[in-house]
Order: sequence, then C-alpha cells, then structure tokens
Amino acid sequence: MMKIDAFCHTLPRPYYDQLFKLDTPSAAANIRNRVSAIPSLADMDVRFAQLDEFGSDYRQVINIAAPPVDDLGPPEVARQMARLGNESLAELVRSHPDRFAGFMASIPMDDPEAAVAELDYAIGELGALGGQIYTHLHGAAMDSPRLDPFWARAAEHGRLIQVHPCRNAEWSDYPAEQRSKFEIWWTFGWEMDLSVFMARLVFAGVLERYPGLKLLIHHGGSMVPHFSGRVGPGWDQLGARTPPDQRADIAGYQLTKRPIEYFRMMYVDTAMFGAAHALRCVIDFYGTDHVLFGSDSPFDPEKGPGYIRATIRNLQEIGLTEAEQDAIFRGNACRLLGLAY
Repeated sequence: MMKIDAFCHTLPRPYYDQLFKLDTPSAAANIRNRVSAIPSLADMDVRFAQLDEFGSDYRQVINIAAPPVDDLGPPEVARQMARLGNESLAELVRSHPDRFAGFMASIPMDDPEAAVAELDYAIGELGALGGQIYTHLHGAAMDSPRLDPFWARAAEHGRLIQVHPCRNAEWSDYPAEQRSKFEIWWTFGWEMDLSVFMARLVFAGVLERYPGLKLLIHHGGSMVPHFSGRVGPGWDQLGARTPPDQRADIAGYQLTKRPIEYFRMMYVDTAMFGAAHALRCVIDFYGTDHVLFGSDSPFDPEKGPGYIRATIRNLQEIGLTEAEQDAIFRGNACRLLGLAY
C-alpha cells in the first residue's frame, strides 16, 4: 500500500547554513538549537538511509522545520528566508522524486502582501502543494483582519495549508512566573496553541467567509477530538452564562452553524507519536476522509524513523478496513494535494 507522509520536516542545506548565520532573537535561537541536534533534517544521506526501512512505496511531503521565518528577524529577513527555503525545497523534490512527493511552502506571514505573493510564487512557479504557517505571529492572533487577503488567496488556490504550533519557554505556565518549566511549553503548550488557533479562526468567522479554506492541523487536531463534548454541547451555550461585564469577550460572534461543525471542516494528520488510542479518537471524530497520514518525522527519539514506524503500526492495528487505511495513507493526500499515486 502506497504511503504518503503528509507532514514531515526538513532543513535543506542552503537554508540550514543561512539559518545558523543569522543573529536571531532568543525564542528562535532556542528552537534553532533543538533542530541542530537532528542530523537527518539537513543531511539527506542520513535521511534516506533511515527511509529505506519503509520501502519504495513510502514518500514524504516536506516543509521547513521551526523556527518560523517570521521569528528570524524583521519582515525583510522573513521574506528572504522563505524564498530561500522554498527554492531549496523545490530542488530537493526535483532531485529526489523517489523520496519526496512534494513540498509545502514557507510563508512570511508578518507581511500579508508578501505572504500572498510567496504562496502564489511557490505554487505557480515552484510547484508547491500548499503552504505551512504557524499558530501566532509574535504572540498575536491569526484572526487579525489584516491577514484576510492571505486567507482569501489560500481558499482561492484550494490547496492545503499546514498549521504548526510555535510557543516557546518564554510563555510561562502561570501568570506569576516568567518562564515555562519542564518543557511544559512544548508538551502541552503546543497543543494549546493549535486549539486556540482553531477556535479563534472559527469564532472570528474566517471559515464562514472562506469555506474553501483547507487547513491541515498538526497533531491530529490537537485537543478538539478529545474534548468534543466541550467543543460541541459546551460551546453551543456560548454567551448563555457570560456575565454582563464580560460581554465584550464574545462580541462579533456570528456563525450560521454550530461551532463544532467548523472544527470538522478542518483536516488533521496522524502525528500522535505512537498513541494508538488517541489516533482512534482522532479518526472517530474527523472521519477517514479528513485524516492524512503524517508522522512529524524526524522529531522522534531516534531522530528520524521512530514516529513513522509507530504511526504505520498504529494505523494497521486500530481496526480500520483496508479501504480506510488506503484513504488515510494515500487517497486523501492525493485528492487534497493533487498527487497521482
């Protein structure tokens, strides 16, 4: 059975070299140090040796690993790094079609006009399958009206937009503290990031205005499938218990469907890191037509093959039919990304 791994990270060598030359802010430097310890992000010989385990019917859809380009410096730097990353990704795909099914473009979201232009260039000139964005911009919400031109163009293209979390240790666990401890910012904080991103786009009406927008949420849609009772019946009561002095917190909320239906419009991957029970919950909530095989490689303890192997095993052991497995492993990616496998 062909397997298209739709959410994999890399740092092409030209991009990698430039990334480590930049004088980046502390938050980006933290993430940069973490990725520096994973050889297969940049060394394709190491990566391909790892991928041999999965045979000739396995392909990756690759993107640029964190930190986001917007965290690397001012908008001009972000634009330059996005272009370097996209052209380098395109070259990897051209050179290794037996390994890579395609790439998702890096987008400089801090400059909405540049974001639209780079998405157009990457899809139209470089052959990108879609784009990758992050859950916030320097701590600011992604439902800002200034980003509407990007959402509109992404919906017009009809391509998937991957969504990746990006908080760091400077986001404390409690308001009384200055920093997050024990990497809680990553284990739980990134899932909060994804869930908040989804909710803000839903309640701000982004999916109402742009129903053709296709978002691929990392980590199986994060908290949403696991807390669907709160997302569903809970949010159906939005405003019913809100005190008068907090009514401004829900101002502008105007949707034509139940909130949970907008969450179900999004697509998710299978990057649950070997937790088969959680993956079953994700599929039960979203349905097999909205779930794409995605491993989050190479961020496993083995620094490459571990999450791929675990995710394949999970999908084969949780009671899916052969047709359901094929949809998740291959069919949905082909339909949504325009691939012919």
